[in-house]
Amino acid sequence: MNAVSQALEQGKGLRKFTQSVDMAITLKNVDLNIPKNRIDEEIILPKGRGKEAKVGVFAQGEGATLAKKVADVVIQPEEFEDLQKNKAQFKKTANQMNYFLAEAPLMAQIGKTLGIVLGPRGKMPRPLPPGADPSGQVSNLRNTVKLRSKDKKSFHCVVGSEEMSAEDVAENIEAIMKRVEAKLEHGRMNIDSIYLKTSMGPSVRWL
Repeated sequence: MNAVSQALEQGKGLRKFTQSVDMAITLKNVDLNIPKNRIDEEIILPKGRGKEAKVGVFAQGEGATLAKKVADVVIQPEEFEDLQKNKAQFKKTANQMNYFLAEAPLMAQIGKTLGIVLGPRGKMPRPLPPGADPSGQVSNLRNTVKLRSKDKKSFHCVVGSEEMSAEDVAENIEAIMKRVEAKLEHGRMNIDSIYLKTSMGPSVRWL
């Protein structure tokens, strides 16, 4: 808790925008060249991200109508070809979104036309039943963070924002740590260090 309070205090007033609070984890005694040892988790933060994640939906017909009520952007099948030709435009959209959902029948078409942009960014969409109301999944994703180590021992994720209380940020951190430790052979013994910082603030050691 002290480290969280310190990170929030030291980051105050550094920028006019609301800064995120980020956590950097470094592992030890883990061979990340072995894929099964890598961390690849999505975690719904119990106290939210502070600033909600942006979610895009690929849908058509009734599904698109429902999606427009809750998603940040809705992309329909007739747009796929134009976006495939104008990769710069779609890359901008893909970079702005944290997550995508797509009606299941559209997944193959998305893979063929837009997968070259979405795949490398780790943003291939999660499937939705056709015509389904995506509001529940969108709501969950808005408070979700992705934790991916790939083959690097140091990786990071958002744990909140500077407008949140230290107690709420700490609760989010504990939820993340519980998942990470469960994936490691020796739990917390495989964690070398954890640092916290606001977007523009200095790093503070948490562990």
